[in-house]
Amino acid sequence: MVDKDALPPMLMVGDVIVHTDIVTERFCCDISKCHGLCCEEGDAGAPVTMEEIAGIENELDTLWPYLGAGAQAMIDKQGVAYADPDGDMVTTIVGGRDCAFRGCRGCLLSCKPISCDLYPIRVKEFGGGLVGINYHRWDICRDAVLKGKEMDMPLYVFLRSPLIRRFGQEWYDELCQMVEELKGQGLL
Repeated sequence: MVDKDALPPMLMVGDVIVHTDIVTERFCCDISKCHGLCCEEGDAGAPVTMEEIAGIENELDTLWPYLGAGAQAMIDKQGVAYADPDGDMVTTIVGGRDCAFRGCRGCLLSCKPISCDLYPIRVKEFGGGLVGINYHRWDICRDAVLKGKEMDMPLYVFLRSPLIRRFGQEWYDELCQMVEELKGQGLL
């Protein structure tokens, strides 16, 4: 049992501020139940870096025949990405909600943005090398929460590979060591 009152709300792992929900909450995607709704719902596309935008642009000719007419029209109009109201670059969406690169069998992008792989963890860059990560709760992920609890799968374990891809193995090992220390103190 997690004593959330005794845990600090944030942990510092390297230059990354980690919200404690990432180590305390249970989560495991259940695509068979949600069918990837996180790619279809929402009011903005997936956050992307300039390097990821370049990768998508390089892949566009190959993807074009697999994109729907609406996606093609939006990409012709605004490109593969746009700045959302907060000024962050995100993938183009269709109809104000669907990712343009969502296909009938998932994401069409072989250069899938790290933000997609990390979901439901969201990354915030603060400048000066400081980064924050938090757990984005969304009702459409309720089956993933139930499955995570059933499997006793902490969010940071479920997202091990994308966390390593984004922050590195050494950083992930440090996070796991911190979790073990918290368990040793009876906080987890």
